[in-house]
Amino acid sequence: MRVEYINPFVESAFSVLKEVLSSEVKRGEIYLKPTSMSIMGVAALVGLAGDVEGRVLFDMTKNTALFVAGAMNGENFTVLDELGKATIQELANMITAQAVTKLHDLGFKFDLTPPALFTGENMEVSTNLGEVEALIVPMELGEGNGKIEVNVAIRERIR
Repeated sequence: MRVEYINPFVESAFSVLKEVLSSEVKRGEIYLKPTSMSIMGVAALVGLAGDVEGRVLFDMTKNTALFVAGAMNGENFTVLDELGKATIQELANMITAQAVTKLHDLGFKFDLTPPALFTGENMEVSTNLGEVEALIVPMELGEGNGKIEVNVAIRERIR
């Protein structure tokens, strides 16, 4: 996986989260995971197709999703209702749109799928990308607010 594909997602996640949450955001240590992996409870998935193929997953606990939905809507969420779910999907949209704009500026061409949201316990997401591992970038959201793992699995399209 080329670093040119990853950096725009990391930069965009950091800047968008900092802006919409109006709180401290710290980037954690990057690590690799298999593309088949358990999710923490709430995950927004965006597919990529074109010069590259793969997916970006924004993974978080339910409590973190409630915090994010509340911060973005200016209210307190105690359940992840339809507005809360739509808010998490919109966050994924904002981050990936900014990243894709940066990648288009570098000459890469590809399209995005609308974000799909997955919620639940003991769920696993699996991607059929062959030997590609997922690069995980944790974004720590400040004291007691949890983290969002930006999980990127991308490869150049096999033609």
